[in-house]
Amino acid sequence: MTAMVVVTSSIFIWGILSGRLERADLTAPIVFMGLGALVGGAGLVDVEQAPELLRPLVELTLVWVLFADAARVPVREVRADIGRYARLLGIGLPLTILAGWGLAAWFFPDLGLALALLVGAALAPTDAALGVPVVTNPVVPSRIRRLITVESGLNDGIVTPVVMLAIAAAASAEGLADAPGLWEALAELAVGGLVGVVVGAGGGWLLQRARRAGWAGEDFAGIAVLALALLAYAAALGLHGNGFIAAFCGGVAFGAAAGRLGRVELVFLEQASGLVSLLVWLGFGAVAVPLVLERASPLALLYAVLSLTAVRMLSVAVASAGTGLDRETVLFVGWFGPRGLASLVFALLALEELGAGADEAVAVVAVTVVLSVLAHGASSGPLAQRYGRAMAARGSERGPAVADLPVRGLPRAAGESRAAGESRGR
Repeated sequence: MTAMVVVTSSIFIWGILSGRLERADLTAPIVFMGLGALVGGAGLVDVEQAPELLRPLVELTLVWVLFADAARVPVREVRADIGRYARLLGIGLPLTILAGWGLAAWFFPDLGLALALLVGAALAPTDAALGVPVVTNPVVPSRIRRLITVESGLNDGIVTPVVMLAIAAAASAEGLADAPGLWEALAELAVGGLVGVVVGAGGGWLLQRARRAGWAGEDFAGIAVLALALLAYAAALGLHGNGFIAAFCGGVAFGAAAGRLGRVELVFLEQASGLVSLLVWLGFGAVAVPLVLERASPLALLYAVLSLTAVRMLSVAVASAGTGLDRETVLFVGWFGPRGLASLVFALLALEELGAGADEAVAVVAVTVVLSVLAHGASSGPLAQRYGRAMAARGSERGPAVADLPVRGLPRAAGESRAAGESRGR
């Protein structure tokens, strides 16, 4: 109960001071990760049992985040720069996974290939919410802001199958009970994807028709979308599929089928996922920070630095060849690939599934995430201003400006909410 009082009061205090604290570069991940470490260090929670107790929260968070991130990307509106997105996600992301996998296997041979792949894949997705000044600062060209946001919204879902296969392979190698084989895991991914598409597309179509007919109550539509994400997850599990893949594919299908106003209905889901995300950061601080302090080594720190710099930036540079992006922009996009919520959720899932066998892999992921939270949180504001001024002086914004996409953890623009209300009224 003492821990609950500390946690809930901290969330409330953050809510009333968040704007002021974020202007001082104190982001939610920094604050709640530190608070979790204090709660764990003070003995207010049982750190050994925490991974098992956190499992429902971690899975719920990943389901909602995957669905919301995928549904937030408007397929029709990003076609103009589809080549850049496809290159980052189709070339840059696989290169990041492969480079991170090879580096982990070289630096930590005791991990084995499966856990090394887990490290490389878990640290591949980016989190734009950790670089808020980059994706909201108007001095940064709008197309670059959107490029970073779209990449962040989709890469966690694309990486999820690789992470699940790595965990399954590691469990099988360790001879854990009920560990699925490779073909069984692939079949689960396929079933999950199919279920997600059916549930997401069907739900989006029904919601769009209900809005047009005036059947959907404004106050309950957001709750319906939140339940739809859980429905995709539960239905996939019921059919022996992968629920996380179902959530991601369901989000993509929902975003395509629900139309423009479907994104407005995501607000409640985003707020709910924001709350559980804070709790995951707390859990991460309580569980993983002690693991970092115990197992962190100069080699793990070197891996973290290389993962955040060379691995990410070289992959982005290769993927951006021929896209017309100048060197400064490639470096800017390459640096602002912060590792955040998806990486730590994958690490906690591995800890739950594999137990102590995943401690070293989780420690490497945790060191990288902690370093990223600090480095990207501190550098995003100043570097965004510097890059934006340089681009403005060169007149590098090509074509008309594009509207910003919502970023997880940020409030929607008032204009978007008003437009939704007016459309419902009509």
